[in-house]
Amino acid sequence: MPKIRSLILAIVSIAIIQSSCSAQPRRPPNFIVIFTDDLGYGDIQPYGGSIPTPNLNRMAQQGLIATDYYAAANLCTPSRAGLLTGRYAIRSGIAYQVIMSGDERGLPTSERTIPDVLKPTYTSGLFGKWHLGQTGPDWLPTHHGFDHYYGIPYSHDMLPLAIYEADAKTGSVITTPADYTTLQENFYGHAEQFIEQNRDRPFFVDLALSAPHLPEYPYGQFKRASKNAGPFGDVVMQIDSIVGRLFEKLRELHLDQNTIVIFTSDNGPWYEGSSGPLRDRKGGSGYDGGYRVPFITWAPGLIPHGKTNAIISGIDILPTLCHFASLPLPAGLELDGLDISAVLTNHAPSPHDQLVLFNNEEVVAIRTQQWKYVDQAYQRGNIVTFGNLKYKQLYDAVNDIHESYSLADNNPEVTTDMQHRLAEARKKYAPFKKGVPPYFQRQRQQAERQQD
Repeated sequence: MPKIRSLILAIVSIAIIQSSCSAQPRRPPNFIVIFTDDLGYGDIQPYGGSIPTPNLNRMAQQGLIATDYYAAANLCTPSRAGLLTGRYAIRSGIAYQVIMSGDERGLPTSERTIPDVLKPTYTSGLFGKWHLGQTGPDWLPTHHGFDHYYGIPYSHDMLPLAIYEADAKTGSVITTPADYTTLQENFYGHAEQFIEQNRDRPFFVDLALSAPHLPEYPYGQFKRASKNAGPFGDVVMQIDSIVGRLFEKLRELHLDQNTIVIFTSDNGPWYEGSSGPLRDRKGGSGYDGGYRVPFITWAPGLIPHGKTNAIISGIDILPTLCHFASLPLPAGLELDGLDISAVLTNHAPSPHDQLVLFNNEEVVAIRTQQWKYVDQAYQRGNIVTFGNLKYKQLYDAVNDIHESYSLADNNPEVTTDMQHRLAEARKKYAPFKKGVPPYFQRQRQQAERQQD
């Protein structure tokens, strides 16, 4: 009898302990966004590319691939602004082209960024390319919510180039010369160190690699590794290796079961790289090749593996991370992005009725789940507005991914609806237009004087 009583007491004790453990609140998940530069839809194997990317293949096999994910813009600066703020860049005043080294523009400190809205629950670090301004007393990412920054102010083809390391807590800022061949390795190395140092609290890491943007600087063993894809392919393989090392580190630190990793690109490919079956490239106006890019998300036990064709965008990242973190959206602020957590976790339909595509400050296309309406493109250095020419460009986005054949005449009601959507979007965002920035005005004036 005493033995039975002891056994019962032991079972009850174990049950109490288990109940107590299960009652402990689960720590919010960590977030890591791997944000590549100029990586195209067709540059990696999960999207049909030929460059070997075994680590991204595994990430895709274990995670979720989005086939219809749109970067927030077709160029770097407005795309990065859209991802970090959940708002189209026209609202921030930095939708026109990209910020150049002599440009005075920058992301306003009044904008709420992902690291800002995740405070104080999360500590945040940006490692890599910023490209949201580099002048004035508050341009550094540490003035925009990030606790730590190690990276470059803009693309690595812009001069002068230096690496900045800044800490929000101490206020220290250190600059060092940039070694082009080790840039991506150093970005990842500092991100890994940040993860190790903050393993015991929720963190947000923006690993903003400046590759495979031209020119390429493949590192060490990756030189000539891709054989048929040149230095561009070598750098893509190097990026894939960084992804593999990141997952190894998460497993080593036992963080792999409580971390959401997103892999994507800021826009389509530039002069090199592949947009796969999509039409046009980076900077193109209206067609998908400049906007539609890879998007793979990975979170074992939270995000099931599979594929979704729901239309989603970079502007959705902020509200979605707020959902996963159980934190409120920024108050008193109109977001363009929506929470896509249900798309990621349950393969639900997109919460978007439509996505708006900008070229600089102009609304140039509308995408719904089924249809795509394009009203602007470039031809021989000129901007062509199809509405003025009465060329109605309506594409079946599901069955004509190439955007090759307009079905406007076959679907007059859809065409009218899409034209109305385009007009309403233009009306909505017109008040935010700033026009040609002073930097570009000066460049034009200088070019005109040289011609005279």
